[in-house]
Amino acid sequence: MLFLSILFFAVELSSIRAEEFSSPWHYVCEAGLCKKLEITRNVTFPLSLGTCQLFCGEAGGLWPKPTGHLSLGNFVVQLNPDDIELHEIDPLSRAGTLLQRNVEILKKDIRTLGGKSVKAGGKGLIIHVAKTMDANDVKLTLNTTENYTLSINQLEDGKINASITTKTYFGARHALETLSQLIVFDDLRGEIQIVRDVYVVDGPVYPYRGILLDTSRNFMDKDSILRTIKAMSMSKLNTFHWHITDSHSFPYVSRTYPNMSKYGAYTPSKVYTQRDIQEVLEFGLLHGVRILPEFDAPAHVGEGWQWVGGNTILCFAGEPWKSLCVEPPCGQLNPSSEKVYEILEGIYRDMIKDFKPDLFHMGGDEVSVSCWRTSEDLSKWMINKGWNSSDSSYYKLWDYFQEKAYERLKKANDGKDIPAILWTSHLTDENNIQYLDPNTYIIQIWTDAKDSTIRRLIKNNFKMIFSNYDALYLDCGFGAWVGEGNNWCSPYKGWQTVYENSPLAISRQNGITPNQLHLILGGEAALWSEQVDSSSVDFKLWPRSAALGERLWSEPSSTWRHAEHRMLKHRERLVQKGIGADSLEPEWCAQNQGSCYA
Repeated sequence: MLFLSILFFAVELSSIRAEEFSSPWHYVCEAGLCKKLEITRNVTFPLSLGTCQLFCGEAGGLWPKPTGHLSLGNFVVQLNPDDIELHEIDPLSRAGTLLQRNVEILKKDIRTLGGKSVKAGGKGLIIHVAKTMDANDVKLTLNTTENYTLSINQLEDGKINASITTKTYFGARHALETLSQLIVFDDLRGEIQIVRDVYVVDGPVYPYRGILLDTSRNFMDKDSILRTIKAMSMSKLNTFHWHITDSHSFPYVSRTYPNMSKYGAYTPSKVYTQRDIQEVLEFGLLHGVRILPEFDAPAHVGEGWQWVGGNTILCFAGEPWKSLCVEPPCGQLNPSSEKVYEILEGIYRDMIKDFKPDLFHMGGDEVSVSCWRTSEDLSKWMINKGWNSSDSSYYKLWDYFQEKAYERLKKANDGKDIPAILWTSHLTDENNIQYLDPNTYIIQIWTDAKDSTIRRLIKNNFKMIFSNYDALYLDCGFGAWVGEGNNWCSPYKGWQTVYENSPLAISRQNGITPNQLHLILGGEAALWSEQVDSSSVDFKLWPRSAALGERLWSEPSSTWRHAEHRMLKHRERLVQKGIGADSLEPEWCAQNQGSCYA
């Protein structure tokens, strides 16, 4: 339970005449809102909006809201961004190197606040990281502790001390993110300011907090992927789910099978090389984000497989497509082809070498029985297995594929098991769920929050990731790309809808017990890219994905209305750091809190 203590606050500043301020307006905190007032001669310490937002409201200006204790003192002091040091950690350790880079990023970001209007001077800042942290373990898993404690106080020599206590690099990085949000530019005085006398105890509710980005329907350049990861870190999201291939294109450069991208990429330049992936991985680690690859199969394949031959792929670009798949171009692997599993093992091995994942996403959604039925050779193979042409036999075929594919994944992983994620599908239906082992598979829910599959997954002890399309599909609500009208999952999902989508509430509605809460791993917003590319990805993801960040970090009991003003502030932070986040309201609403209500 969050405990927030906000005292009547002031600023540790010299008195300035009213006419010397850069604006005639200042702010006071009343009933959790920053109220705009005119500066008069009897106002001793007027507050800028940025400074007021540090203290005012349920969680001050922090996003996401801390889950434990939050105590903010009643002073801000001027900070010198050129005098920030990291202490008490081995600078040569892996975590020490990463944290020093994070501190350099922090200093660079602070210097940009206020631009040329910033006055020189201010207190130095010393960041201490307690020796409780394992400085050599920088691998993020579902069992990694991301909790931290942050305290800020002023030392006898006048410098500001920020102490971080945590067990992991990831907790320390989150603490630095919180620290950065306690630093603002005071545009009344032209000063960088930091809150003094702070105590935060914080940690996430869910271990899996993700964004899916599809880079197959439309190619996303590397810079847009790095911007996405940077924005994720600002909201303490920790998993970048990379849907890197699909039937439309195969931009992943495989060491074992380079023809896949040669035949399947849109152009020779629209590919992801090993060097690109390594850069994304390092950037993700720096920002506390795991990179999770997905190789979707047996459906959602096509481009890139043309060279393989051997009847490995069925109904590719088949017509009429509506009878064979959910969108053009169609394509589905042939489970009876041994060549399929040979190719899969090589791609899995390449991906495991490139991504070094602790989880692997195997896709497994939207398999079309009607596509498989087009193959006479496959039908004969099934008859020889003693199966008929019923749907139930094709589900046995699907299970046959999934079992063999996982065997190849395990073989590619040096014979070791690896947790695999599958989408909800006909394999998670009542009559088929026995095919899947809950000790092997995590199920990602893409159907809506009322789907009876959720209750079934809980009953059968499957761990779950929520991506229900009625709240978390961020490509919804735009014009159709096939035909006319709106796309299939309209309407648009506003940040309020994302914020209110609680995995805990949905699970409780489906009968989860207190002893089963460990089954809820978290959630993920999905951006499928039929109608988005590098030029538009930012505004479609942000700031809506930040709403998911708070939901999964904090599982707040309060509604989006209590978070509205912090959301506006956080959107401003995203823009300041180069993220093209969409605008939510006129700026007047942020400057006149409480006036833009329905």
